[in-house]
Amino acid sequence: MTILFLLLSGTALAEVVENNAEPVALGPHELVESVTGELLEAIGKHRESFEQDPEPFFEELGCLLGKVVDFRFIAYNVMGPYRAQATDEQLKRFADAFRRDLIETYGRGLVSYGDETIVVLPLADELGEKRKVTVAQEIHGVDGVFPLYYSMARNKSNEWKITNVVINGINLGKTFRNQFSQRAQKFGGDIDQVIDSWTTQVSTEA
Repeated sequence: MTILFLLLSGTALAEVVENNAEPVALGPHELVESVTGELLEAIGKHRESFEQDPEPFFEELGCLLGKVVDFRFIAYNVMGPYRAQATDEQLKRFADAFRRDLIETYGRGLVSYGDETIVVLPLADELGEKRKVTVAQEIHGVDGVFPLYYSMARNKSNEWKITNVVINGINLGKTFRNQFSQRAQKFGGDIDQVIDSWTTQVSTEA
């Protein structure tokens, strides 16, 4: 099981419409819980045609994740101190590259989904007026139980967005940030080269 299959396996539609009223934002727990069926449906829809034509699956996956994952926030944090040196164009280019690569790499892992069971754990405390929470999820498979922790925050529109993921003790935001820093040092601080060569492929294997 790849880390990129597990990453973001808890995303869903950010809003629901009831009785033709204004859209109602889902809470963080409901947001994570509701996506499982959406993802499984997408897998079943594209599994057979994926090898010949993966683009439709990537497009659907991108639309789904784009509604609930704050890719721009994550990408900017991944740049770390180099963000201050980047131009607006470089910031946008990296955010786009980060999003595209993560979706495609994650998508390839996602189609290999097998007999795993996904369980969303109840929130430990009342949500109240909190603006940041952690939602816990477990993936039960033949290789054991994989715990995931989603850092989620309310944006200015009062919608909950995923801003980071920790799996088996691996902080993905920190991992990608270290990766960006190492590449920036390798290329002598040339941010354009880091962006042009970017890939988010990582593994939980020792």
